[in-house]
Amino acid sequence: MANRDGILALEQAVSREVLGQAPVIRKIILALLADGHVLLESLPGLAKTRSVKALAEHLAAEMRRIQFTPDLLPSDITGADVLQQDAQGRHEVAFQPGPLFGNLILADEVNRAPAKVQSALLEAMEERQITVGGETRAMPPLFMVLATQNPIEQEGTYPLPEAQMDRFLMKISFDYPAADDEAAMLALLRQPREAKAAPTRLSQEDLFACRADAAAVHVSAATDRYIVDLVNNTRRPGDPELARWIQVGASPRGAIALDRAARAHAWLSGADFSSPDDVREVAHAVLCHRLHLSYDAVADGVTPGAAIDRLLDTVAVPA
Repeated sequence: MANRDGILALEQAVSREVLGQAPVIRKIILALLADGHVLLESLPGLAKTRSVKALAEHLAAEMRRIQFTPDLLPSDITGADVLQQDAQGRHEVAFQPGPLFGNLILADEVNRAPAKVQSALLEAMEERQITVGGETRAMPPLFMVLATQNPIEQEGTYPLPEAQMDRFLMKISFDYPAADDEAAMLALLRQPREAKAAPTRLSQEDLFACRADAAAVHVSAATDRYIVDLVNNTRRPGDPELARWIQVGASPRGAIALDRAARAHAWLSGADFSSPDDVREVAHAVLCHRLHLSYDAVADGVTPGAAIDRLLDTVAVPA
């Protein structure tokens, strides 16, 4: 219970600094618990970067920010072997770590870099290691990529490779805050920085203990089957409308992500087992970026969210 209280306190602390985005903060916390990466998408100015900074402020973790640009090189983020001179004047080649060697990696405007740079993230995001100069180096035990992108900005952007999209546990979309929250935000930002109390920080050891508890949540065979049925119905839909909408469905990584996120949701809710309701709560964030809609769906204005709604309506929930 103490571990859960620490995570809930972290969620509340971040929500106090990012007003009007409580559902988004909950999903980021779930991804943190499930040891996954997230893609944050919204129009400009809706607190994507602020959310990541607030999370880092209340978590005992090192945040590294990488501003993605078209001229970025893979070595700019992974690091490279550099010729150095020691105190005795001798020269040697030493590895200079890049900004990717941190705990919370803010990949800002990640879709502004071409595929060559995006590929440098693939090994780190999946295998939690990078290989430079023939030598493999492990990432820190706490390693989470939080990438941001603007959905409407097209000039100077590149579509993210499908292999990279599949490595994000969740895709989280921000919406405009309510009027009352926006008014409270103005008052919050007028407060002098020194007036704010020093933040309480959740230690990495406590976070790892929470992750272990969440991973130990029981999952029944019926819930496992429900996850598999959902994912299989994105590939071979039994519903004619879904079959017309979905061109390519989710990979087995999608089923794994659903299971991990649902267990984290169950644990954070105080349950000791994961149910189909937990799966349904996280389905949109986990599956929306893994579906490739058909031309007919796009022409009809169907969104991935609408396809997932239809999926949840047509796949039977186990008793």
